[in-house]
Amino acid sequence: MELLIKSARVIDWSQDFIGDVYINDGKISEIGATLEKNCKTVDGTGYVLMPAFTDLHCHFRDPGFTHKEDIESGSKAAVKGGYTTVNLMGNTKPICSSLETVAYVKEKAKSIGLIDVNQVISITENFDGKTTTHLEKLTGEIKFISDDGVGVEDSKVMYEAMVKAKEIGLGIMSHCEDKSILSVSSRLAENMMTIRDIILSKYTGCRLHLSHVSTKEAINYIKLAKKEGVPVTCEVTPHHIALTGEGTYRVNPPIREEEDRVALIQAIKDGYVDAIGTDHAPHTKEDKANGSPGLVGIETAFSVCYTKLVKDKHISINKLSEIMSKNPSEILKVNKGTITIGKEGDLVLVDLNKEIEIDANSFVSKGKNTPFHGMKFFGEVQMTIKAGKIVYSKL
Repeated sequence: MELLIKSARVIDWSQDFIGDVYINDGKISEIGATLEKNCKTVDGTGYVLMPAFTDLHCHFRDPGFTHKEDIESGSKAAVKGGYTTVNLMGNTKPICSSLETVAYVKEKAKSIGLIDVNQVISITENFDGKTTTHLEKLTGEIKFISDDGVGVEDSKVMYEAMVKAKEIGLGIMSHCEDKSILSVSSRLAENMMTIRDIILSKYTGCRLHLSHVSTKEAINYIKLAKKEGVPVTCEVTPHHIALTGEGTYRVNPPIREEEDRVALIQAIKDGYVDAIGTDHAPHTKEDKANGSPGLVGIETAFSVCYTKLVKDKHISINKLSEIMSKNPSEILKVNKGTITIGKEGDLVLVDLNKEIEIDANSFVSKGKNTPFHGMKFFGEVQMTIKAGKIVYSKL
């Protein structure tokens, strides 16, 4: 598969120039200023060419809840949002505690052919909070384990899981929520579990990735842990850096206060936040009415983050590329995330000057649950390229 993108503003974490990028046999083959090739050519004049985005945290609901989302609708939503790699959580039906479920998800994604999918396996079998024997069966294709949406309440079980994960070479993604104290304070519930998991990571040496960090206290604990050399990474969501007020929209963890939003943005500026994770969580209209937490975010993430972080002059577009592409690709150990010769040809063409109004009814995702409906943001994905193949285009 050959593709030449010409005269675009080429941006990744470390560069910003006007030029051409040539993809051959699925990988970036040449980068220059006056490239000419006898192949399909895209005129990138006036647009920005960036590495496609990698989402470390999303839910496609397949198998078991395909009325909410499935691999196909999720893949189409992903490429519309500029993503070509996603890391799927295991709260499906059945819960992903086996290699058989992993195989089902990966084979279905491969047959659809729009994006690369990594499937997370549960820390405890079927989210029972205690059984970890299934981890002994895992192979090198598994990169992370997580009880996302539930968390692991028992500290000894989490310790044992970290020991096993370290031995096998896995990372643990933590949903930080101490349910025993949740009725007192959701903030306290997140903060206490964040401290516990950091301490366990430091003790065991297990790689720990903290999901959807939302409080100023939690991000400060992460800062200290990183300074001490604890093998911890973290993500924040677009909604936690764009919205304030716990009653704004029901998500888990909740939308926090302005001081938390400011603290998260400052942590991004200071280099303590590794990635943007969408926590894309499709629900039916009825489920949301009945209180199910979560929102669909993979189609809106770039626009929200570009507007709230770059347009509002907190960080550069290069830094945004770092936390949406380079870092999450490195954490997931995929050969993507920068515009470098030899990297996979996964790119996205965006119009930074385009102002859009979010319309939930136009979402490709089956889920329409978003707090951003009717809001205006800058930056729109015009084209998404996977291994040199155009998988989404508005042009």
